[in-house]
Amino acid sequence: AGYGGGGGYGAPGGFTAGRPQGPPPGADPQLWQWYSSVDADGSGSITAQELQQCLINGDWSSFDLDTVKLLMTIFDTDRSGTIGFNEFAGLWKYIKDWQVVFRRFDQDRSGSIDGRELDNALKQFGYNLSPDLMRLLLAKYESVTRHAHGPPPGVTFDRFLRACVAIKQLTESFQRLDTQRSGWIQLNYDTFMHTVLSAP
Repeated sequence: AGYGGGGGYGAPGGFTAGRPQGPPPGADPQLWQWYSSVDADGSGSITAQELQQCLINGDWSSFDLDTVKLLMTIFDTDRSGTIGFNEFAGLWKYIKDWQVVFRRFDQDRSGSIDGRELDNALKQFGYNLSPDLMRLLLAKYESVTRHAHGPPPGVTFDRFLRACVAIKQLTESFQRLDTQRSGWIQLNYDTFMHTVLSAP
């Protein structure tokens, strides 16, 4: 699962005036090559659509667009709407780190996480969700097999990443509002909507 490597993206396109002629000083040459290949239009930066084309799951399906948009939100630090090389380098490391986590919990090596494996992962991260919340989480993030040779139904890598980030961000939002650390909060409609709409 994850980033597919340097091959298979077609020609990297011509260099334009906006794109540096080579990697920045100290940059990993292989990572620069991947970045250049992903930047299909030669603009010197990567759009969400270009990023989606290069990110793949274990069944060779492209990442879910919502996950790509989440990654763009996290790594587009200058809020340009695109990813530059340094932002891409951070994103690439983030995905590689999440792949290690995903593989650790994909105990049956199916290429997807089932409900039991997801529950184990979240518990190890410190999130003890009720069975009802786990069912809701699975209903939201579980995918069906895309083709006969794909992994069994479950939560693919891209959706696992998005689910974990969502649980983390929602928990942090709740904890900011739970100033007494009682496990209970009281909030008005605007605060509730702001919290929900800020979530991935």
